[in-house]
Amino acid sequence: MKKDIVGNFCPKCGKPSETDGLCSQCRIGSTPWFTCDNRVQSTNCPSCGAIKVVNTWTDTVAERADLGPEIAKSAVHFHPDVKKPSIEVAIRDLTVNRSRATLGLRGILYKKSVEATCTVEILWHKEQCDRCNRISGSYYEGVVQVRADGRTPSTFEIQTAAAVAQQVEDTLQAGGERLSFISDMNEIHDGLDIIIGSQHIGYLISQGIVAQLGGRYTTHPKLVGEKNGRQLYRITYSVRLPRFQKNDVIKIRNRYYEIQRVESHHIQTIDLRDGTVKSIREDDVEKIIGNSRNAEPGLVVFADGKNMGILDPVSSRTREYPQMKWIGIQAGDHVRLLRDDDQMVFVR
Repeated sequence: MKKDIVGNFCPKCGKPSETDGLCSQCRIGSTPWFTCDNRVQSTNCPSCGAIKVVNTWTDTVAERADLGPEIAKSAVHFHPDVKKPSIEVAIRDLTVNRSRATLGLRGILYKKSVEATCTVEILWHKEQCDRCNRISGSYYEGVVQVRADGRTPSTFEIQTAAAVAQQVEDTLQAGGERLSFISDMNEIHDGLDIIIGSQHIGYLISQGIVAQLGGRYTTHPKLVGEKNGRQLYRITYSVRLPRFQKNDVIKIRNRYYEIQRVESHHIQTIDLRDGTVKSIREDDVEKIIGNSRNAEPGLVVFADGKNMGILDPVSSRTREYPQMKWIGIQAGDHVRLLRDDDQMVFVR
């Protein structure tokens, strides 16, 4: 018995078709497999280089040559049936504000390879971003004021506070919080003022400084206006560093101690005579000699297990002191010392 052969034919061209409808070639010819916008615009901040996408600013370190191909590709819209689409881009700058991109398009449509070219004009537009606009307009939402209890913060504390603030800003900026910025830092006679662009960054900076240097902070909001029915506040973050700082050398009843940690009304110290750890009340401190970070070196001329001779770096004379066995000093070593009037005070 002879078997009937039934085939599908394209109703448009009459050629065999893989389906009941148009063949692949006719389907491709009747399908706009891509569209290409005539022009696209790139909006960049001239101050910081941030790029604006729709209404959102994003930080970028990419140069114009790197941004161009991706911006040009955004002008192309492929049909959803196109498989494995690819775009090759060649860009020629026409003026400072205009470039022309030639795009080579390829893909697979209905199992057939397709390719085409199109031309896109790129407009390079400059606009100050939201962050730079606020900074240039001296906008701020608060101030972190770093002060110390009963004294002036040391250079080390000022530098540490500034480094903490910078690290917090870098972390927030990297996380996308573009408006959490530091607009200015001013070292004044009694501390450091950090001008901030958001309340969130002020909170984190205050926490970070206290964690590093001790002390406490309080917040003092001030109503400055209203916007869209919402009250606007500026907040002063008052960071108060403790009376004593780590590595301060103090004097109590002719004995010297180096501070290791400051706690509420008490300080944890090391007795510089025998190396023992002691907790001392703040009120018992008679005098602050200095801070071991600022110690000067002195050469150990001899050490016999009982006494040691130190070459005074100021007078160039050898002076004899009881040897501090807990430090393990030997002849030829250098010790670190502070001065209490004419007395040398040796620190770790």
